[in-house]
This record gives sequence, structure tokens and C-alpha cells, in this order.
Amino acid sequence: MGVLFACAFVAACSNEHVVPVADEIDPAVAAALNDQILTDPDLSRQNEGSAALTGGVDHALPLVNDSPRASDAAREEALALLGGRDRLLRLPPVAKRGEEVPLKDRITVTARAAYAGASERCVRSLRRGFIWAARMPAQFPVYPRGATQEAAGNDVEGCTLRAVNFRTPVPPKEVLAFYHTRALGAGFSSTLTVAGEETVLSGRRGDASFAVYARTGPSGLTDIDLVTRGL
Repeated sequence: MGVLFACAFVAACSNEHVVPVADEIDPAVAAALNDQILTDPDLSRQNEGSAALTGGVDHALPLVNDSPRASDAAREEALALLGGRDRLLRLPPVAKRGEEVPLKDRITVTARAAYAGASERCVRSLRRGFIWAARMPAQFPVYPRGATQEAAGNDVEGCTLRAVNFRTPVPPKEVLAFYHTRALGAGFSSTLTVAGEETVLSGRRGDASFAVYARTGPSGLTDIDLVTRGL
């Protein structure tokens, strides 16, 4: 009888339409997460044991391809977005030096958004999820092949906000030069400052603003927090 039941079960299953898991993945999310090949990332945003500090994650954190080939490919894709190597602008000189951003203001992207000047109301309305990395403004996308670790955003009226953390093997200065070029091309100001271990690129265009916080993590990868408001 057990054999008959097993056969019946298999026969029933064989008649069901099975949708491949891959078909259920949002293409925009997949694009935002980019390559996911093993490395040794630093743990502050990935260790689930720190969920009380990070405010939770999506349980699908990508890893970073830090091979030379991947780095070169990321650079070439970034240059293509700019329109070619000759369009990449040099970073401006450092305008000022400040104190290091407190850990409490950079442990999550929501805290970073508040530090970058977002109002308390806007920060409270932030929604967490990798999809927000795919919804970054066209002027300030996640750097090509950057592995998104955390993202949040909202489209509340008068409170459009995006905040994303990602990692890349491309050095901080190159990543910042990419965003500097994008900012100027979109009519934003662009100012460079140094705050402790971080280099910060920020600017405004009317009521809209952006901020890019770049640092080298313990694993040697570049760790980026990117915040945009009003875009």
C-alpha cells in the first residue's frame, strides 16, 4: 500500500505545472545585487547576530567578486555610463576635514540617511529592502557590479529618499570620481570632505541633494553609503 501511495503521489506531482524559482526573481533586484561570488566581507552589516544593531536585513546578502577581472569590468561599465574614459572628471580638492562620523550614525542606512540631513519624519517612513537599490535615481545608481548589502527608501510626498550600502573592489577615489562626474553632469554641486576614516562627496541642486560616504573596510573592499533626497 505504501508503494501504491508513493506512486500515486509521484504521478500527481508530475501533472502539476512547476514554475522555476529563477522566474520569480525580480530582474531589477537581481540587477541591483549584481555579481555574488565568494570573498571575505567585513561583518558589521552581514552578521545576523548583529541584527539588533543593524535593524534586520533581507536574508539574501550578496557577496563580492573581488577578482582583478571583476574590478576591471566594473570600471569599464562605469566609464560606459559616463560616456567614455575622457568624460571622467578628477575629484575636487578636499574642502575641509572633520571628525569621524559616529558609529551610531553609520551602522544602518536609515541612521546614515538621518545623518545626511533627512528629516525624522522621512527617516521614519523608510522601507527596507533590496528593491530600493534598483530604484536609485538615474543620476546616482549603485556603482556597476557593486554588491548591495542594505537598502531603504520611500516615495512619500515631500519625502523622496533613498539610502543604500554596497561594496566594491574598486578603490574609493575611483568610485567617488564616478559620482562626482555624474553629479556635475546632472547640475549638482559637488564638494569633497574628509571625516575620520571616511571621504565624503556631497552636493545639492535646488531642494535635491546627495551624499556618498566612502571608506576601506577591514577586508580591503570599498564600503559605500549612498544617500539621495528629493530625486
